[in-house]
Amino acid sequence: MNQKERMLKGLPYKAWLDNLEEEREVCKGKIYEINMLKPNERERIPELIKALLGKTGKNVWIEPPFHCDYGWNIEVGEDFYANYNFMVLDVGKVTIGDNVMIAPNVSIYTAGHPVHPESRNSGYEYGIPVSIGNNVWIGGNVVILPGVSIGDNVVIGAGSVVTKSIPDNVIAAGNPCRIIRKITEADRRFYYKDREFDVEDY
Repeated sequence: MNQKERMLKGLPYKAWLDNLEEEREVCKGKIYEINMLKPNERERIPELIKALLGKTGKNVWIEPPFHCDYGWNIEVGEDFYANYNFMVLDVGKVTIGDNVMIAPNVSIYTAGHPVHPESRNSGYEYGIPVSIGNNVWIGGNVVILPGVSIGDNVVIGAGSVVTKSIPDNVIAAGNPCRIIRKITEADRRFYYKDREFDVEDY
């Protein structure tokens, strides 16, 4: 088993062997093109994102700057949107569903290193997959750690550090991120806290 195969299985691996470094260089070239687009070239963003990521829906948008390790290890669904400074360490598989909104400065880390210093200094690292369901809103400055799954219809509050998996249909926030409450049908009337919609087409 080579180092890439070990990486994809979530086993300890060395990131500079078996062409992994060269694959990251290819990714950096694609990201450079996205991040250096002129304002009048922004219509190219969807095509460049689709050429970078492993799988996408028809409608996808990421506001530059964006950073990731490989690109091909990220899958996003339909109507995906990520705001400025989205960072994904996609050593492990990152799977994101439909209708997901990512606020600015969100980081998804599948990568990690051993806790013991001698083990860590050996050069071995690991990647554990992260998954995000459908209809999810991730607030600004959120960090999602290796192995986390976030369910459908979830809102993660700004500034959260998500260390454990989050079930469907809840608002969760904090460091470490905890469930605050369930999302219910009563929430439909409001657009922000206690402010009700004044329109009918929501």
